[in-house]
Amino acid sequence: MIEPLLLALTSITTKFNQTELTKATGFFFERENRLYLVTARHVVFDKLTNHEPNLLLINLHIDRENITITTDFSIPLYKNGKPIWKEGYDSGGNVDVCVIELDRKALGESTFLSAFTTSHLIKQLDQIEVGTSAVIVGFPLGFYDTLHKLPVARQALISSSFGIRFQGHGYFLTDAQMHRGSSGAPVVVKTHSGVSKRGDLHWSLIGIHTSRMDVTTRDIREDERLNLNCAWYADVLMKLTEV
Repeated sequence: MIEPLLLALTSITTKFNQTELTKATGFFFERENRLYLVTARHVVFDKLTNHEPNLLLINLHIDRENITITTDFSIPLYKNGKPIWKEGYDSGGNVDVCVIELDRKALGESTFLSAFTTSHLIKQLDQIEVGTSAVIVGFPLGFYDTLHKLPVARQALISSSFGIRFQGHGYFLTDAQMHRGSSGAPVVVKTHSGVSKRGDLHWSLIGIHTSRMDVTTRDIREDERLNLNCAWYADVLMKLTEV
């Protein structure tokens, strides 16, 4: 049986008409029987880099007996000229997270996936401390298990005070070696000890990875990258999925 955590993710290919642009990561979030695709906002639109796709392509498993069988599902990003995604703002400015509601019927009856729910969100922030071990699951540089179409995981540490907005923004820092293609990856921590029950999603969703952080004063000849990353607090999903 595949770990539900891996089935809660999907690879994302951004396209403009038939032209492929970038690779990214997305995951599924369910609230009150509504299903959403979650990813970084800059995946669907980034004015600074002139990144303006009009279509996302995600990959879905469609055969429970043979997980090597998948299908691509297209998501137009605009309807009647207006964006279909929901994004958010806070006192620090734009939040680099967006959600797209999915039509379950359009996905097809054979599609099977896992999804995080509101029960997977941390309710008490003091449950997580600086130095806590976390996992970031995604498709770095578009890399994944090409046979089974499953993502890979990177080990991470919480690197800033959890619950405090780092430098006034709605994110915390993680310490992990991350790459392009991981934008939109869920940051999770284990919620139980002992042997994993693969039929259950025993992880807490604490953040959404969106970008690496670096310093402008770094000497590229002398200094390695900080390997620090921005992860937006996952409770932003409660606002983005309000009806």
